[in-house]
Amino acid sequence: MMKMTKTHMLVLFGFLAWLLPFVASFFFFDPTAGRMTIDNALFKTIMVVFGVLVGTLLLVKYFDCVKKDYAKEGLVAGVVWAVMNWALDFIVLVPMMKVDTPTYFMSIGMLYISMPIIAVGMGMAIENSSANSARHSR
Repeated sequence: MMKMTKTHMLVLFGFLAWLLPFVASFFFFDPTAGRMTIDNALFKTIMVVFGVLVGTLLLVKYFDCVKKDYAKEGLVAGVVWAVMNWALDFIVLVPMMKVDTPTYFMSIGMLYISMPIIAVGMGMAIENSSANSARHSR
């Protein structure tokens, strides 16, 4: 079996960060009626919380393969994942929702800016932890 490279993990995890919330969203729709089974505000809240959970867990796993420059690697991962999510949304979700671009960004798209914010923050925390460990081990 081929060992997964950091680049493979970056792309795979970026895809999973989009796919898992997308699949989870189907549990809140009635396929026969074609509408949500819960309040729209509650649905959006659940999806944001679930998306952040999935993204954070994937970042933790991704950082396992990072050996240096954690904040920079977090920025790269966050930006790549955000761009991937926007692209996948425009391919799949936007046509399903039948919304224009401004409406999409106001309702969903802007949330993906959290990806680089969380990823850089996690990278900075790892760098600070590594630096503190190095200082205390002297």
